[in-house]
Amino acid sequence: MTELGSVAWPPAPIKTERLVLREPEARDRAAAIELMASPEVGTYLGGPQPRDELERAMPGAPSRRPGRFIVDLDGAMIGQITLYRETGHLRQAAGRAELGYLFLPEAWGCGYAAEACGAALDWFADAFPSEQVVLATQTANVRSMRLAAKLGFTEVERYEAYGAEQWFGMWSPATPSD
Repeated sequence: MTELGSVAWPPAPIKTERLVLREPEARDRAAAIELMASPEVGTYLGGPQPRDELERAMPGAPSRRPGRFIVDLDGAMIGQITLYRETGHLRQAAGRAELGYLFLPEAWGCGYAAEACGAALDWFADAFPSEQVVLATQTANVRSMRLAAKLGFTEVERYEAYGAEQWFGMWSPATPSD
């Protein structure tokens, strides 16, 4: 994935009713490692990453790069959202911004993902008027499928990859994200 483009980064923190979307900081390291090492989070992503490898690969703060937001609840990281330009793992999405999201299991079922992703999409629509955003997820990931629908993504196609049926959708700024 490549940079977003000409947008100034990082933007001011994005505040929602309950959350703050911000840049990664050193205090997020433990939560970021927990997120990537979680068996529940890794279920539809090829499995959890080994904690010892994550500890070695992330000696300080999680990486900062345009398009990566930490989702903060009351001063603690509960997840992350990414909006990166797709460069090739999704042939049908090359050059478009792809939305990604991961949340700690204890944050599931509280509406945080919809609130945070909606705010990120609103930010994106302001920064890149009329640009579409794509999303891909396994059809077996029922929570992700529900979130995509709630955010206003519409199905473009389904296909087989990574040993499972995948869902590919698109969102346009004219599509409400709340």
